[in-house]
Amino acid sequence: METDDVPGGAPNADTAARVREVIAAAGVSQREFARRVVMDPSKLSRSLSGTRRFTVAELARIADEGRIDAGRLLGTRSREKATPPATHVEGGRPLQIVRETVRLIAEHGFHAVRVADIARACATSSAAIHYHFPGRAELLEAAVRWCMDEDTARRAARLAEADDAAAELSQLIALQTPRTAQQRRQWAVWLDLWAEAARSTTVGRLHSEYYRQWRETVADVVRRGVGQGVFRAGLDPQAAALTLTALIDGLATHVLSVDGTASAGAADAMHTALTTHVNDTILAP
Repeated sequence: METDDVPGGAPNADTAARVREVIAAAGVSQREFARRVVMDPSKLSRSLSGTRRFTVAELARIADEGRIDAGRLLGTRSREKATPPATHVEGGRPLQIVRETVRLIAEHGFHAVRVADIARACATSSAAIHYHFPGRAELLEAAVRWCMDEDTARRAARLAEADDAAAELSQLIALQTPRTAQQRRQWAVWLDLWAEAARSTTVGRLHSEYYRQWRETVADVVRRGVGQGVFRAGLDPQAAALTLTALIDGLATHVLSVDGTASAGAADAMHTALTTHVNDTILAP
């Protein structure tokens, strides 16, 4: 289980100040930095304000992102920047670990993936995996959080390309239809994590928060569409979002259950069904 304490570490205020330096040097927002180190933004905020302590694993990921020695964050090493190790990869070792974990979950399912499998995929040791993510529970949480962040970023990019709410909804439907290998892999991970969410309080909370954000995104689009006159007057945004997201989930699950050669046709059928639903119940006559 994750602990909020760093045994023998430097005073929390000193560590927080050094982490702030790393964030400032990265030139990104605090939320974006949290995404990069696969950390709950609220935990990062509380640690920086002094109401909780960074864990050793969190400091390891922060040091990796800042390309400095972890001892520097605890005040036990020189302020000199460490030479990046030869194994340093783009995006940092923690993100590589999480990406490979997501890929392996999509291919084999979470409970079939061992730490040794992840280490092999990352060309590193199991000890290195545990250095960044001490337990399977923390690694699963990181994988869920990374998938959430990636999905949210893709949605934001698609919505930015649309001219009105009708086009925005069309973009969201296209994004959620598992046509490409990447989309199918993302859905495979979600299906596996949904099952895990029923057994894990932490993953369950993340799952609930993600779906709250996802449905609210759809509801906001519907709300804008009603205001623009492209959607039916008097339409309940929350009810429309609930129905549409549930339909997307059910149809996507069917598409992923279809064998390879037929999956393209199933994805086309899913897209047609969703478009028909929008035309019949959401678009203005």
